[in-house]
Amino acid sequence: MITTPPEGAPRPTAGALRLVEIRSENPASVDMSVYVEEMYEHCPFLQASTARGMTGWTVYEVTAGFDRYAVEAELFLAAVHAAERVRLLAKRHGALACENIVVLAGAPDPDQRHLMAWPHWALKHLYAPVGIMFGKFAQGVQESDRSGRNIPPAPFSFLSVRASVRRLDPIFLKDTPDLSTALAGADDDGRDVFEKIPCDWKTVREWASSLPAPRKP
Repeated sequence: MITTPPEGAPRPTAGALRLVEIRSENPASVDMSVYVEEMYEHCPFLQASTARGMTGWTVYEVTAGFDRYAVEAELFLAAVHAAERVRLLAKRHGALACENIVVLAGAPDPDQRHLMAWPHWALKHLYAPVGIMFGKFAQGVQESDRSGRNIPPAPFSFLSVRASVRRLDPIFLKDTPDLSTALAGADDDGRDVFEKIPCDWKTVREWASSLPAPRKP
C-alpha cells in the first residue's frame, strides 16, 4: 500500500477542493438515491454493495479562484485515498467495495467532464495492475454501459472507484488493450503503485500524457 503525503504537508494546490461532506453511505448534501437505484441493472454488484453499506460517497466542491490544474491535483489525491480504501475493503468484500468522489462545480457539464479526464486517465493506469477500476460520470452527460445500453445521466459529477470484476471489466477496456491486459492479470500483492513514480500531480500528469491514447472505435 502507498503512503500519501502527510495531510499537513504544504501543497501549492491545497484548498482547490473544499470538503463538503465526509464519506457517507447516504449523503445529505447530494441526493444520489434515485440514480443509484436506476443503476442497479447496469452495475451487477451495486445493489448488493449498497445493501451491505459498501458504497460510499464523499462530496467536494471546487473552490473559486483556483485553476483547472490545481483542481485536478486535489481530485487526484482524493481519488488515491479512495483507491487505497477500496484496496483494503476488497480483500474482505471483493467486488462489493466501491467509493465515489462527488465534485460540485459551477462550470458547465462539459467542463466538469474535462476536469476529471486527466486524473481518471492516470488513476486507471496506476491501479489496473492491482485490480482497481475507475469511472468518471459528468452531471447530465449521457453514458453507456459495457453492453452499449444508455445509462441514466448522473445528477452530479463524480469519480467512481471500485474493485474490478476480472471476467467482465477487461472487455470494457477494449479501446485500451494494454490497460485491459493489466487488469485481466491484476494481483493486489500490497505493492506501492507509486514505487516507480512520485505521488505528485505534476510528475503523474506528465507520465499520463505519454501513455498510448485509446484506439478509436
